[in-house]
Amino acid sequence: MTDTASANRPHVAIIGGGPAGLMAAEVLSQAGIAVSLYDAMPSVGRKFLLAGVGGMNITHSEPYPAFISRYAERSGEIASLLEGFDADALRQWIHGLGIETFVGSSGRVFPRDMKAAPLLRAWLKRLRDAGVVIHTRHRWLGWNADGSLRVAYPQGELSLTPAATLLALGGGSWARLGSDAAWLPWLVDKGVQTAPLQAANSGFEVQAWSALLKDKFAGAPLKNIALSLAGQPPRLGECIVTTQGLEGSLVYAWSAQIRETINRAGSATVLLDLLPNRTVENIEAALSKPRGSRSMAKHLHSQLGLDGIKAALLRELTDASTFAAPAQLARAIKTLPIELVRPRPLDEAISSAGGVMFEAMDQRLMLKALPGVFCAGEMLDWEAPTGGYLLTACFASGRKAGLGMLDWLSSYRAA
Repeated sequence: MTDTASANRPHVAIIGGGPAGLMAAEVLSQAGIAVSLYDAMPSVGRKFLLAGVGGMNITHSEPYPAFISRYAERSGEIASLLEGFDADALRQWIHGLGIETFVGSSGRVFPRDMKAAPLLRAWLKRLRDAGVVIHTRHRWLGWNADGSLRVAYPQGELSLTPAATLLALGGGSWARLGSDAAWLPWLVDKGVQTAPLQAANSGFEVQAWSALLKDKFAGAPLKNIALSLAGQPPRLGECIVTTQGLEGSLVYAWSAQIRETINRAGSATVLLDLLPNRTVENIEAALSKPRGSRSMAKHLHSQLGLDGIKAALLRELTDASTFAAPAQLARAIKTLPIELVRPRPLDEAISSAGGVMFEAMDQRLMLKALPGVFCAGEMLDWEAPTGGYLLTACFASGRKAGLGMLDWLSSYRAA
């Protein structure tokens, strides 16, 4: 069966119905291009919707220099994507869909109702009104021998020969929502430069917690703490102790550095500050006060407010001699070492690092090895912490790819 399109205008195929694919579809359809979008799942935007369950953090309001620095070694490439569609432009675009936004106390930007579903509904209506045809339960299977796209659907298989193709298939995390990285070997076989996929914004494992800590405190939040790595300045925040190790927003903020340290050295030791608002001298002075007949647990609670999971970790990661010396215990409270030995599995991660390298594409995000084939979104080789940075770059890359496809189609038709 062969896909048909209007003979009066170019037809393009977009593979993947996340933010990047949908944004490219908008750019192209508004320019009069016939767009067919294919997604393997029963509906589009599934990871987008799940990410918004706890509050749809769409972008961040911090000043641009700090914002772009969140993309680390790929900040230059992401900056080129954001030139035409930065965080402010994204907010204005959302407002154009009739969805108001607000800036939270952390600087994160949310839809007024904190939900992703109304935004996605309004967006899909706009796309369908513009003529975008969305095919769900259509899974891309690579290329046929003649270069056409193979797409499986419930009734069989399609062979597609669009004028241009966008691959916006996501990374390798949350396979149940469609991001399973099945595309990676097909691109490698075509000579496309890729970097190995790795967990990003993920939890990490310790060698082993004690049975007592796991049984009593797994799932307990660590609040009002700071975390540092390799002498770098500590960051304030919170995380969660799991049966395997640590996860949560503060750990995600260090995720790339922790992962790369483990890759290089086999493990990474983070330093946990249990009382970031008190100095080591102040803590030592409090611990040096006579405790009389009180237990050390009660002394820690009365003098420092340390109990629960914080006190349990202190017991877990120090020895009796440390508890017997106020100066040593004070230093342990401020710099409690936790050795992390591996990230949690890629499929559990919020996002993934690695994928199609920017060096494999031209400035339009077209693959150098496959003229007419473009890539966008999380399948590209970049990463960022949570806080709206992931979504912002996905939207911007989709827009950039859509504009690149228009440029390609213009030059292709002219030739």
